[in-house]
Amino acid sequence: MKTVSVLGLGYIGLPAAAMFAANGANVIGVDVNQHAIDTINQGKIHIVEPFLEEIVRGAVTKGTLRATNTPEKADAFVIAVPTPFKGDHVPDTSYIEAVAKSIAPVLEKGNTIILESTSPVGTTEAMIGWLEAARPDLKFPHEGQEGHDIYVAYCPERVLPGQVVKELVENDRIIGGITEDCADKAIEVYRIFVKADLIKTNARTAEMSKLTENAFRDVNIAFANELSLISDQLDINVWELISLANRHPRVNILQPGPGVGGHCIAVDPWFIVDKTPELAKITRLAREVNEGKPEWVINKVNEAVDAFVVKSGKSKSDVKIVCYGLAFKPNIDDLRESPALLITEKLAKLYPNQVDAVEPNINTLQRNDLSFNLIDLERGIKSMDIGVMLVGHKEFSEIATNEYLISFVK
Repeated sequence: MKTVSVLGLGYIGLPAAAMFAANGANVIGVDVNQHAIDTINQGKIHIVEPFLEEIVRGAVTKGTLRATNTPEKADAFVIAVPTPFKGDHVPDTSYIEAVAKSIAPVLEKGNTIILESTSPVGTTEAMIGWLEAARPDLKFPHEGQEGHDIYVAYCPERVLPGQVVKELVENDRIIGGITEDCADKAIEVYRIFVKADLIKTNARTAEMSKLTENAFRDVNIAFANELSLISDQLDINVWELISLANRHPRVNILQPGPGVGGHCIAVDPWFIVDKTPELAKITRLAREVNEGKPEWVINKVNEAVDAFVVKSGKSKSDVKIVCYGLAFKPNIDDLRESPALLITEKLAKLYPNQVDAVEPNINTLQRNDLSFNLIDLERGIKSMDIGVMLVGHKEFSEIATNEYLISFVK
């Protein structure tokens, strides 16, 4: 039985660990979050993802999955930690560096290291540099050089939150080996549970492939969001407009929304811009359009409040605003880079003690700086003067529409 260590047990790492464990591997999950570790070791999960808890429970019960805060020896190491920003959209690879240094002491000849974290081009090579500095007794791979003790590859995840369990198995994977035999070793690891094609390339191309996929989606969403701004200015129903345009056999415009969230689409295009700022013009502009959408949403809410005050005779300071949805997309609990959360927080500052939020996938928000209340759906419907629909959760489908329920999703 192959032992696989998954470093980072979040929205990507935990499902991967569960799938390895459910398909014959002995899995050691490593994380710095003690709550996550304790929860997983009880056979439960600390995130919302359909069908995942049953798989985790089965693997923990069977003894093929356990979580800890300290790296241990393994045959393969899969790194799935965050790559956030520092400063003005500058990629922060310090989490990857920290993990590389943490596993270095337990590495042995023949081990395979796979980086899954979405990363700027060149990060896999940088990781090798960090590992070499920590373990000079081991020979690490370099493109064009023969002979090495450790196999290293970059293999990005490409799954949709809410469908991760299915897509981990069924989606093709890009396998970017530092050398061809590194790619072959990584393929051996993923063949434990992946049924789709495993496509070999080099590490740099694999890194850029992941960024390209999300930049492509960001550009297309930006077009839809820009259409919504134009349509509003010209008094056109953007939903009808897009529906009509999409009847063309070669047109498939996406749906606009309050912005773009998640740790992929809202982040990855900036990694391209950071590396090639003079060339990535469309990529940058799409990001600017999408990042500007929340401010437009807030302006539309302000207009609705003013109209309500005139019609109702209420004071503006007495208007109750309820925001529906905080996650970055429907039917999940992921708040990373969520435009809905950003909009709700900004509205709460503009309208102190007047803003509540309904988020059916979250019971509590572990933050002390929130200026709005989290309430249930029934209370939200009863208390709202202005409703702001930000996320199309299934629980919201039956909310009756009225002139003061403003929807930014379809």
